[in-house]
Amino acid sequence: MPRFTRAELEAFYDAEVPDLLPAPDQPLRLLFVGINPGLWTAAVQTHFARRGNRFYPALLQAGIIDRPIDAGEGMTDAEREYFRSRGIGITNVVRRATARADELSDEELRQGGRRLVETIARTRPKVVAVLGVTAYRTAFGYRRAVTGRQPEPLAGAELWVVPNPSGLNAHETVESLATAYAEAARAAGVL
Repeated sequence: MPRFTRAELEAFYDAEVPDLLPAPDQPLRLLFVGINPGLWTAAVQTHFARRGNRFYPALLQAGIIDRPIDAGEGMTDAEREYFRSRGIGITNVVRRATARADELSDEELRQGGRRLVETIARTRPKVVAVLGVTAYRTAFGYRRAVTGRQPEPLAGAELWVVPNPSGLNAHETVESLATAYAEAARAAGVL
């Protein structure tokens, strides 16, 4: 596991992490959308890489993936290809890395929402799962949105809002996250 000093991590403020998407000739069945990359994620160039983030354990428990992924050191090329081969992708509402999502402005989230619509229109996933209801509400202006399947599609994709896997979202567990992620994965045909 790499070790970073606080100063080294802070050097990754505003860095971007590339989207993890299948090749254009491969189907994208399920697109997970984080709020924005954290500093550790930017440092290792892998989504949801911070220790304590429950994204990959929840995917494993849900059966979306069938092998553990320890993203703390960054994904291997084989792990990235495994995701792509399953028709799973990962992007973010806002591209720039921060220490915490609450460092983002409402306008950044709204701009990110517009960019996300363009990404969805280009990549054409069957299902989009936005990880975090508060960020979704701000990015798209649906102040009363709740988690679960949304009544309207987003750029032609079935839209789900699911809980954020960050350790800061303390009332969620790996089990509750796995249940929510599995619902979206079933709708996408991944499960």
